[in-house]
Amino acid sequence: MELFELSREYTDLLAILLPLLIIPIGLSIAVLSDSYLTKRLRQTFLLSIALSISLVAQNYLEMWMTELWNIPARTAFSVYGYCVRPLILLLFCSLVEPQNARLYRPGWVLVGVNAVMYLTTPLTKQVFYIDSGNHYHAGPLSRLCLYVSLILLAWQLWLTIRMVRRQAGKNLALPLFIVLMILFSVYLDYQVGDSPQPVSFLTIAIICAAVLFYLWLHLQLVQVHERGMREQQQLQLMFSQIKPHFLYNTLETIEALCLIDPEAAREATARFSGYLRGNLTGLNTENTIPFEKELSHTRLYLELEQMRFQEDLQVVYDITCTDFFLPPLTLQPLAENAVRHGVRMKSDGKGIVEIKTAELPDCYVISVRDDGPGFDPNTPPTDGRPHIGLRNVRDRLQRHGAALHIESKQGSGTTVTIRIPKTEQEEKPC
Repeated sequence: MELFELSREYTDLLAILLPLLIIPIGLSIAVLSDSYLTKRLRQTFLLSIALSISLVAQNYLEMWMTELWNIPARTAFSVYGYCVRPLILLLFCSLVEPQNARLYRPGWVLVGVNAVMYLTTPLTKQVFYIDSGNHYHAGPLSRLCLYVSLILLAWQLWLTIRMVRRQAGKNLALPLFIVLMILFSVYLDYQVGDSPQPVSFLTIAIICAAVLFYLWLHLQLVQVHERGMREQQQLQLMFSQIKPHFLYNTLETIEALCLIDPEAAREATARFSGYLRGNLTGLNTENTIPFEKELSHTRLYLELEQMRFQEDLQVVYDITCTDFFLPPLTLQPLAENAVRHGVRMKSDGKGIVEIKTAELPDCYVISVRDDGPGFDPNTPPTDGRPHIGLRNVRDRLQRHGAALHIESKQGSGTTVTIRIPKTEQEEKPC
């Protein structure tokens, strides 16, 4: 014998209600246990999930108040729904770039204006009102919530496209599907009109959007993490490629200086220590660093080489701008190539390495030039060595939106140029 028996009406009601509660609860558990999410992302997700659950409750309560002819309560629940829907969409927007709070101030203004207009509905009747016969009437601003929501959806899509383009990715299918799904749900709600329904199509779409948006953002964070791991491995590989003869020769130079010039030996030891420290720091740095820091590390390397080669190696600096960022250990390998494969490959072993910076309207330019024998950039090296340093530098620059270009001609030296777009620098702290 069954303990209780549900009517068909309550069975249908539970069939809709249970998934709309189970899905957000399961999503909350996933968000709380996701190690890729920052604290701010986690808090924003949980708030949007809580508001989505409250929106489900609002739909049911509004329908219930309609059946009970409780006009004040029905009005209050309707106002709550109109206020919360744009707020949830704004929270979805803020998940794209959570670190840039100022970016969302216009959105908060829109949501605030929308909330004020609906909260004053009982007094002004500008948006909607419910008459004594329990009939809903649209006011002159009845589409305010719709227009605000459309603006937020368009804004979210623009933010998503900008983020994906900046990361050189192609993962726009899911965000675009989310926007289309929400727009279609709005269309269905307008088709239903005043017909009673336990949960609006828009509420269902928002619940689904929260799940899909979490999956999309999680995939983005995983890809960023994997790129960071690959970059870290490449940095470690570059560090492991420091030629033993450079270390040995530097130590031998310091040993010789200890006998003839102890003060110079002390300075050389300090520079060598700073150089090694810079390499180790670069291995532990995932983000970009100020150019001045990378330039300082490169100077240490070149000063050590000048101690070895004396007047045979001349270094010229033409630094006109330094207020930009770049990945660590990108300039020093270029200077090392200029010395080892440029100056030291000349018949007399003498030459000049020149490092220049310039600011253009759309980018910052770094160039490293040597007056060595040069080579054909289109011809693969035939010395049997891997030559991974320059390739790693190029790959890491590309991941940060920058580009590396090589100009060289046999007998005319080599110039390596880095171009860093200014749009990339806007994301970096000053």
